[in-house]
Amino acid sequence: MMLGNAFKLALQEIRRNILRSFLTTLGIIIGVAAVITMVTLGKGATAQVTEQIASLGSNLLMINRGQGFGPGRDRMSAPAFTLADAEAVRNEIAGIKALAPMSNSSATLVVGNNNWSSTIRGSTNEFLLAGNWALDSGREFTAEEETVGGAVCIVGQTIIRQLLKDQPLGQTIRIGRFTCTVVGTFKGKGQTSFGQDQDDVVLLPFPTFAQRIAGSRDVQQIYVSLHDGVDSAHVKNRLTELLKLRRNIGPSSSLNFNIMDTTELADTLTSTTRTMTSLLGAVAGVSLLVGGIGIMNIMLVSVTERTREIGIRLAIGALEHEVLWQFLVEAVVLSSLGGLLGVLLAVGLSFGLSLWMGMPYVFDPGITLIAFVFSALVGVVFGYFPARRAARLNPIDALRTL
Repeated sequence: MMLGNAFKLALQEIRRNILRSFLTTLGIIIGVAAVITMVTLGKGATAQVTEQIASLGSNLLMINRGQGFGPGRDRMSAPAFTLADAEAVRNEIAGIKALAPMSNSSATLVVGNNNWSSTIRGSTNEFLLAGNWALDSGREFTAEEETVGGAVCIVGQTIIRQLLKDQPLGQTIRIGRFTCTVVGTFKGKGQTSFGQDQDDVVLLPFPTFAQRIAGSRDVQQIYVSLHDGVDSAHVKNRLTELLKLRRNIGPSSSLNFNIMDTTELADTLTSTTRTMTSLLGAVAGVSLLVGGIGIMNIMLVSVTERTREIGIRLAIGALEHEVLWQFLVEAVVLSSLGGLLGVLLAVGLSFGLSLWMGMPYVFDPGITLIAFVFSALVGVVFGYFPARRAARLNPIDALRTL
């Protein structure tokens, strides 16, 4: 009964000063909304990074020439791999599900009166399995096309939109002086976090690419996809030792190749985004404390304004703990209402920002509940001092203000 009456009195006081009550809870609203929005966007970014890394291929090792992953002189000067290197990896390393030697180049594609600059890749059918590519229509390369080369290609969705339109299969694409027939199309993958369009690609059989595009049988990358459960770190070490031997790299010499582990990369990026999410959430949480200080200040003012009311209640027999509960419940109701409005604002804001930023919307009921409960606790913590002050007023001193 006492709590129920305190709750009713709290609502009456909030309705009587609706504008002041809203301004009091504004700090809580902003704090709760900021925490939930930051954490939701962080989880969306983590999910996006995980999805994009998975689109490269599951449990995939990418062997590149040069010491770094970006463009640079070390990559250009480092010797290319050979098909014999790829076969040695296939024969001597256990746990491999798919292996694909790959080279790429940029070229202008021409279809009728339209042209488009794109990435041309030369590889085998195993590139589809290793790189997690799926066919949307058509077929893979035949065994003869993979062995001796054929004037055929498989294209991504960007090429279809820009050049081929509705009926891509059977159409021909001119690449320099070379013309190939489209025999298959890839399902779309979209852009990476770095803005690279994965669908802007044309895949040729490796012999065709070597003869017609590159003019050599050099291999720029080797994709190695591992079976589920295989330790990629162990395989990476085995690959490093094998390639050091094949490329005559001594113990004191620096490597002229690098191996990117997508599993390791995914873990690193996911850990980074989680750390940033926690940091942003903690920074946003400071505004909750600021909102709590605002509640305490307003409640102190309210105690001063209602000194006569408190004095009358104490004089006619109200107990100290009843007055304490009245003001404490009022502070908790204020902060809880602010928390509820903050949750509603956060859901709409995070959903809109996720759409605008092109990230998945990942609703986390856990952080929503934590933020709301924390807002109520803020009311308890910062409302206790004003409530105690009101409860300890001397009834005689309070009545003198009449």
